[in-house]
Amino acid sequence: MAKRRRRRRSHRLLNFLLILALCAGFFWWSNHSLQVERFTYRSPRLPAGFDGCVVVQLSDLHGAVFGEDNRELAGQVRELEPDYIFLTGDLLDRWRRTPHSYAVELGRALAEIAPTYFVTGNHEWALPDVPGLKRKLEAAGVTVLSNEWTLLERGGDSLVLAGIDDPNGYADQKTPEELAAEVGGAFGEPFWLLLAHRNNCFEDQYSHLGADLVISGHGHGGMIRLPFTDGLISVERTLFPSYTAGFYEANGGKLFVSRGLGNPGPSFRLFNRPQVVALTMERGG
Repeated sequence: MAKRRRRRRSHRLLNFLLILALCAGFFWWSNHSLQVERFTYRSPRLPAGFDGCVVVQLSDLHGAVFGEDNRELAGQVRELEPDYIFLTGDLLDRWRRTPHSYAVELGRALAEIAPTYFVTGNHEWALPDVPGLKRKLEAAGVTVLSNEWTLLERGGDSLVLAGIDDPNGYADQKTPEELAAEVGGAFGEPFWLLLAHRNNCFEDQYSHLGADLVISGHGHGGMIRLPFTDGLISVERTLFPSYTAGFYEANGGKLFVSRGLGNPGPSFRLFNRPQVVALTMERGG
């Protein structure tokens, strides 16, 4: 009888350890296994030369590493054969004090694949010497958009790409409204894209600027994603946030939000794998 009880206890312990190991494996997979997801953005205003253009968006790495020197991440991006790569902030993490070299090495690898554009997130501004980081990224081949615009060209057509620094930047920096006015003053009513790190500024501010599509990060997919929710908790620690993953519309503006790749500080992901976005732009309704 005693032997049978010991055997039952042993079985229960083994089952518990097995479940624990499976949970640990799933947790690791949820936070370290890349998920490539393809999306399509359609607009009748898209210049014909950009029909079929593929943009890869990477956001919110927070110093995460996928393969030695991020070779796995760069390899996944290369396989997608992008026309452009957009980095929408928080390459670095203030909790980990991620060095500039991390962003520079990744930026250099990506710039060898396709023209690469970067805007700052809130974590870059929580670390010292943002101007130095920008200079190093530029030297590595990355175009840094600091409250400014540039022209992209493809198939004989062009469109405007604008990018803004995070609101944590300098107090006297150019406002998004001023940048939008510059774009309108230079081109009238062009088709234009806006890179802006903060998803949660879309409804009240960015949706009113006139950009055809705002491309953001910051939301981390709501950290923990449950069925029928837009995420469980925001990076500001509020419950059931919106604008955390995918497409949204408000006030006539459109937004795309990446779930991002890394985790800020001690946080974690659940049912929300690190995301590499491949966004195909198509001309049409």
